[in-house]
Amino acid sequence: MVSFSRSRALRRLLSPLVILTQRLSCCPNNANRMERGNRVMGYESNPVSNFLKSIHCFPMPLVKSPAHEELIDTVPIRSLQRMSKSALEFGNAGLLSRSFTVRKVSYLRSIYCFNFFQLPAKSENPGTQHVHTEAVSSGESSTRSDAYAAIELALDAVVKVFTVTSSPNYFLPWQNKPQRELTGSGFVISGRRILTNAHVVADQTFVLVRKHGSPTKYRAEVQAVGHECDLALLTVNNEEFWEGVNFLEFGNIPYLQEAVAVVGYPQGGDNISVTKGVVSRVELSQYTHGAANLMAIQIDAAINPGNSGGPAIMDEKVAGVAFQNLAGAENIGYIIPVPVIEHFMSDVNEWGKYIGFCTLGVSCQPTENVQLRDHLKMPPGLTGVLVNKINPLCDSHRMLKKDDVIIAFDGVPIANDGTVHFRNRERITFDHLVSMKKAGGTGAVRVLRDGVQHEFHIKLGPPQSLVPVHQFDKLPSYFIFAGLVFTPLTQPYLHEYGDDWYNTSPRRLCQHALTELPKKLGEQIIILSQVLMDDINTGYERLSEFQVKKVNGVEVDNLKHLRHSVESCTEKSLRFDLDDERVVVLNYEDAKDATSRILKRHRIPSAMSLDLMEDAEREELECKERADDASIEQTVAMSKI
Repeated sequence: MVSFSRSRALRRLLSPLVILTQRLSCCPNNANRMERGNRVMGYESNPVSNFLKSIHCFPMPLVKSPAHEELIDTVPIRSLQRMSKSALEFGNAGLLSRSFTVRKVSYLRSIYCFNFFQLPAKSENPGTQHVHTEAVSSGESSTRSDAYAAIELALDAVVKVFTVTSSPNYFLPWQNKPQRELTGSGFVISGRRILTNAHVVADQTFVLVRKHGSPTKYRAEVQAVGHECDLALLTVNNEEFWEGVNFLEFGNIPYLQEAVAVVGYPQGGDNISVTKGVVSRVELSQYTHGAANLMAIQIDAAINPGNSGGPAIMDEKVAGVAFQNLAGAENIGYIIPVPVIEHFMSDVNEWGKYIGFCTLGVSCQPTENVQLRDHLKMPPGLTGVLVNKINPLCDSHRMLKKDDVIIAFDGVPIANDGTVHFRNRERITFDHLVSMKKAGGTGAVRVLRDGVQHEFHIKLGPPQSLVPVHQFDKLPSYFIFAGLVFTPLTQPYLHEYGDDWYNTSPRRLCQHALTELPKKLGEQIIILSQVLMDDINTGYERLSEFQVKKVNGVEVDNLKHLRHSVESCTEKSLRFDLDDERVVVLNYEDAKDATSRILKRHRIPSAMSLDLMEDAEREELECKERADDASIEQTVAMSKI
């Protein structure tokens, strides 16, 4: 129950409805329904005193009549909107039950078929707004909700994606794992393209799509994939698929508390699903699929397996793409915002493929401690972040130094916690400014060095890592010699140890993957992943998962270099120096003979992966061409004689 003062305030808020109820009760059809409902509920027939009670008697919209329409046309909708918003504020403040308030608002919406929180288009008469109702047919409601009307076009553009995938086996790199089937969502955009998530089609071998309301599946082809931003473009080469298909346009980044509707095909059914939620926060988050830190929008709508790739709709436009949720939490989902989508699309439109998101190639530390700022000679009022580490392969390595303080990027001041102003009172880490730059472009970096400010224009590009974070849509590289299986260290290799790979994988390999930076272009960490037992390698079986440092005294740059060093060996013995001071020595000729025997025993089709085989064939062809050129030159010289 509400107090007397609260009741009086509520009565003032509801006065437009009371007047409307009085008018509507004069309509014969509605008056009969109201009177009949009041008798059933045990109320008096006075519509003014019993308005809040009597509306419970109307589960269906009021019956359409000429008198009814004339009365509705005289009701100023703006006053109803103000009343509705104020009533909800009363509910939020605890002055009355929110569910009680929502029932009243829902009742009004069922009568007038409009959303109180969105003004209808202005009519010719500025004093009134015309809202029409429809008669109720048997077994079917006369009105559809505004939420459905707002996403009706989106439903026709959303497709279900059926994918068959087969991931590589990094422990046995000459094999693939058994294929598996999965489903996701996508939606049509301009240019006869379908946008979905990269993880929906990662390592795909076959992709089908199905339109909303259609039983037919169509073969789809992958045009471009950006694994860091978890986005992919598909197309369908069947003209029948594109008949009657709508496409969606992109909107803007929604503000906090703005409502979005997530459309897709989540688990639990085969038909399309719509879930509603509001924006909770906007900040940089780690994208689980590609392990990149990019802008993401958190919403409280349910995002479940199968929703991936579906659009989040706001004002009939795409506000983002659903892609992940927070494990162990309820109703915390994430969508990819439009700026990230547009960056991906810009790469594809300009280059025909995805290039990537930029990075400065530096590791930074906040300068929130007063003593640290004093040590760095930062004057009062100047803020920034401290440079700890610089990637040798990035352009920053030429200009920035360790212990520099980055105080601004492209003229935008950076706070001591590494954030910059985003909008209103929201802040976001300055990495967002860097990531949104186009690859190959430059960024103006202002730093404080020994108390003096400097500005550098640094060329930006995608990150260069020593140990790749992902290897989707690629076959692992490997080289086998005398039963020794060599392969580059990658994070997918460590992932073979399971979800808890950080604790279960070899500690030294995990340390390499997470902390080390490349010193030169093309550098890889090569490991002896396993030993296929044979007489030639007996005693070395426990040396698996050690890093290969040298071959016959020459430091190993990458797997191609190792293969070349092995195959070009001219000495009797072949020596591999591993980390932890371990050594493997083989008789070269005996090891060559044993290789084919071991491959046959283990049913391995080739001693090397396809990429190395192509390089070997290319090198062999180049050697042959050089020999042919030398032969031609010799023939010409002989003819002159």
